[in-house]
Amino acid sequence: MAVGIFDSGLGGLTVLDAAQKRLPDVDFLYYGDNARAPYGVRDAEDVYQLTKAAVHDMWDKGCDLVILACNTASAAALRRMQEGGLPQGKRVLGVFVPLIEALTERQWGDNSPPREVEVKHVALFATPATVASRAFQRELAFRAIGVDVEAQACGGVVDAIEDGDMILAEALVRSHVDALKRKMPHPQAAILGCTHYPLMEQTFQEALGPEVKVFSQGSLVADSLSDYLTRHPDMYGSGAGGFYTTGNPGRVSDRATQFLRREITFQAA
Repeated sequence: MAVGIFDSGLGGLTVLDAAQKRLPDVDFLYYGDNARAPYGVRDAEDVYQLTKAAVHDMWDKGCDLVILACNTASAAALRRMQEGGLPQGKRVLGVFVPLIEALTERQWGDNSPPREVEVKHVALFATPATVASRAFQRELAFRAIGVDVEAQACGGVVDAIEDGDMILAEALVRSHVDALKRKMPHPQAAILGCTHYPLMEQTFQEALGPEVKVFSQGSLVADSLSDYLTRHPDMYGSGAGGFYTTGNPGRVSDRATQFLRREITFQAA
């Protein structure tokens, strides 16, 4: 039995790590499209086609449920895939909704009409493609009213993290936070809208200040997934877990091992 977790690169490993800690008895199949990463600079149609192909491959490997642990893929492909019709017994979920449910203090899976919430000024940090899609704002509008969202496209951060250059990544984060604050000087909350960004959560928090509540996706998605599987126990899948990549397995394994600080071995997808 395996639940699928997909990302264009290594960022989804932050979701995988949290999910494994939250659900230690569940097998996970991680699939990274590293050969084509990053997705954040691609156009929406390209991201949709790449995501669709990867998800179908994961279904073929026995994952009935696939989590798009990539905000760019969630933004460009999730709703389109869901509305286009999914094969019987297959599901694909994204990472925006658990974040928004936490921000708006809703129970997991609460689809009641939008309502007033306490947080009124929200900073969104994400890839250029995610920001351009306005998918976060669209999903938020289904659940809350009267919330002002200021989005900051964080170019270069994902590339720096994937390259292991954390000094550059930290400098870029501080620069992007400064740019955001020029547009929204006093955000109440900040959304880290990329699964790479939890690795830089402390830098975001320091740059934003202690009064800003930072929402990061790993543990929130893991908690939401646990609730979902409790409600849908038929979605555990039939395949085996493991790590797959479209890139060079040796190189990706080395980077992933550094990323999670434990040995990870990928095989060719």
